Amino acid sequence: MMKIVNTFLVILLALVYHQAEAQFQQAPLPYAYDALEPYIDARTMEIHYSKHHAGYVAKLNKALEKSGKSPASLEAIFKDITAYDAAVRNNAGGHYNHTLFWSVLTPSRTKPSKALRAAVERDFGGMDKLREAFLGAASGRFGSGWAWVIVTPEKTLAVTSTPNQDNPLMQDVRERGTPVLGADVWEHAYYLNYQNKRGDYLEALWNIINWDEVSRRYEESL
Repeated sequence: MMKIVNTFLVILLALVYHQAEAQFQQAPLPYAYDALEPYIDARTMEIHYSKHHAGYVAKLNKALEKSGKSPASLEAIFKDITAYDAAVRNNAGGHYNHTLFWSVLTPSRTKPSKALRAAVERDFGGMDKLREAFLGAASGRFGSGWAWVIVTPEKTLAVTSTPNQDNPLMQDVRERGTPVLGADVWEHAYYLNYQNKRGDYLEALWNIINWDEVSRRYEESL
């Protein structure tokens, strides 16, 4: 019996040690899987968070372990992205992008702050124009990728999109900036409920934007 207990403790300590050694962790989802229904169904949320996002985190830590590098943050990786291989790039992007994505969705009704609304009016001509530009960039992204609202280096708002798991913080992307809003247009984000109707998914997504979080990100980026 003592031998079994000792073996169990060794396995447990090994698991704890491995967890402590992992450079990056997946934060808890800030709401229940079914909280965003009917816009995003519970099954899609569960698979998306617990399989896809979790997979990016696990693969990122494995790729970093293999590389021998210990970056202080995801942002540090993106700032020097060309120094890393494709495995780090794709999985670091996947981890960051999904973490942001969960944070800018909410089951509650929210409104843009006065500062954000003023910036949208200045740079787009109003919230309806921002919506049109953002959903247009998302629906127009060929294949898999993301659409973004960013704060540019000039401190203006702009809409852009990136392929795969790239994002505007990466040093070699076409249009760089600080993301304040992102939309996942990989098929795994919507296919169970919307099939090939990406536009319907994007229209639904606009109903659950967490403008409190988008406003916070905007104001912190200035």
